[in-house]
Amino acid sequence: MANGLIGQWSLGQWSLGLAATAALGLGTGAIAPVAQANETVVAQAAPAEVQRVLSELEAAASDRNLDAVMAFYSESFSSDTGFDYGQLRQTLETLWQRYPDITYDIELLSWQADGPDRYSIETRTTVTGTQTRPDRTLTLTADTTSRQQLAAGQITSQEILSETSRLVTGTNPPTLQVQLPETLTPGQTYSFDTIVVEPLEERSLMGVAVEEGVTATDFFEPRPVVFDLLSSGGLYKVGTAPTEPDNRWISTVVIREDGMVVETRRVRVE
Repeated sequence: MANGLIGQWSLGQWSLGLAATAALGLGTGAIAPVAQANETVVAQAAPAEVQRVLSELEAAASDRNLDAVMAFYSESFSSDTGFDYGQLRQTLETLWQRYPDITYDIELLSWQADGPDRYSIETRTTVTGTQTRPDRTLTLTADTTSRQQLAAGQITSQEILSETSRLVTGTNPPTLQVQLPETLTPGQTYSFDTIVVEPLEERSLMGVAVEEGVTATDFFEPRPVVFDLLSSGGLYKVGTAPTEPDNRWISTVVIREDGMVVETRRVRVE
């Protein structure tokens, strides 16, 4: 650590687009007969009301119309990341300010009728956007699978099932292969390997692996981290899962003279 470079980073902020857009992980599917209660169907079909809500929500998000988006959320909205209605609104506003050209590609994976005008929906959302700073341009991509509860045309709750985000900058950022389990058992020891695909060719690499909690309060908290010189072509770490069920963000940061990559994944401890 003594030879590392210390910097202030908020790895949760790199995942800002990931978790915030996961809240909008809703898309449109083809119209088809409604499933019976407690019957899950793939997204070849969706009830007309579900179709309408999702289509209008997606359009409002693509237009970054915050009032229109929030009209589709219950004021009692809750999520497994700790977002309530007000925090979701604030986070989306911040996200869209930072990434003014953000785009959404949304797929409805399945839906289930839970009762009159009540549905459980699983969706996949992929997001891209760029943030321009005086000294660099950051490109964000995020891929999130989530489950939402829909009642009377509003989203009441959300659970994120899987998520990955990547933030890159530079003229030629490193290409990474990340090996990390999606789920762990409490107390399990696991390996977290990040391999840089390109040969080093006498270029220096610096990097760090960081574990964070998955909560709404972690987005804006900067934390000092130490970037170590990497003698080999990647990062190779061993970690231990919490002893209680939890969700954690595991991030890897790799810096080379021609670019930087920050990749964050969610690990579920269950």
